Amino acid sequence: MLIPRPRPPRLIRPVREPATNPPALAGPWAPTDRRLDQADLLPLPAGAVGPEDVLVDGTGRVISGDEDGRLWWWPVDAAAGTRPHLLAETGGRPLGIELDPDGESLVVCDAYRGLLRVTPDGAVRELTGTAPPVHLANNATVGSDGTIYFTDSSDRFPVSHWKRDLLEHRPNGRVLAHHPGSGHTEVVTEGLYFPNGIALTPDESALMLVETSTHRLLRVELSGGVRVLADLPAYPDNLASVGDGTYWIALPSPRVPIAERLLPHPRLRQIAALLPDRMQPQPRRYGLVALVDDAGTVRRTLHGPNGYYSMITGVRQHGDHLWLGSLTGPGVARVPLN
Repeated sequence: MLIPRPRPPRLIRPVREPATNPPALAGPWAPTDRRLDQADLLPLPAGAVGPEDVLVDGTGRVISGDEDGRLWWWPVDAAAGTRPHLLAETGGRPLGIELDPDGESLVVCDAYRGLLRVTPDGAVRELTGTAPPVHLANNATVGSDGTIYFTDSSDRFPVSHWKRDLLEHRPNGRVLAHHPGSGHTEVVTEGLYFPNGIALTPDESALMLVETSTHRLLRVELSGGVRVLADLPAYPDNLASVGDGTYWIALPSPRVPIAERLLPHPRLRQIAALLPDRMQPQPRRYGLVALVDDAGTVRRTLHGPNGYYSMITGVRQHGDHLWLGSLTGPGVARVPLN
């Protein structure tokens, strides 16, 4: 059963910001590798959409969610076209999915229920709920001691109205840390612009983090301090560690020039937020993921210029394949890396 969805504020509160000039997809970002347009699709059941993140667990299950609050799984070696098995129902909106340190349970960021634990039998338990107020739990990473670091992307807008937060362009987000032993949740850092994907560095001294609305890759030192590593040519979403000091970033769309040109015009952005969705600035239908190192240097990019699998919000490397999730897509996708 779906839980009630929160109502968003009707008006955004934009502030004047300098316009940006989106860089071209050139150099290491050039679309030379276009394999995302030949991805295998593993569909959700008919009518289901939105496998926002994707995870491969220790038993060889590929796990993702949908916008109606369900979690599904496929065998990792499933053929293209294979339909999934139902794992659990949260009643909310599952976004980021991670493995619990016990190796069996899942940690799920639910946009409407906060941080959840899902056991192998499909039982769902709230870890944070919405208090201290967790407004939009989005993506998580789990430390070896069980601490769950996760992004709370906006204290103003629910996930159903994420575009309004980007148009408002205020630092409405933060990173939280949940300690399962004590049940305590604390603020790691705040004042962030729609913080989204997050991953611990191998030595667990820092967090790699992306902000969607400012298209930035950040390094958050757990001892204190935030450093900008890169200004990306696309809007980033989830982020996943490979384990060797590199990270895959899902990029739902290259930067949209009209959206960047509207930044110096708060009143126009306020009007745009009231328009029907189809009349607002739209993400490009383009597939894109990037591999970066801990300095923010781009090591590899994969493209899908034809948009066969677009609005990519989740990415996960498993062996010699890459698994992809999409905020709006009809299923998860798989591409070989070699």
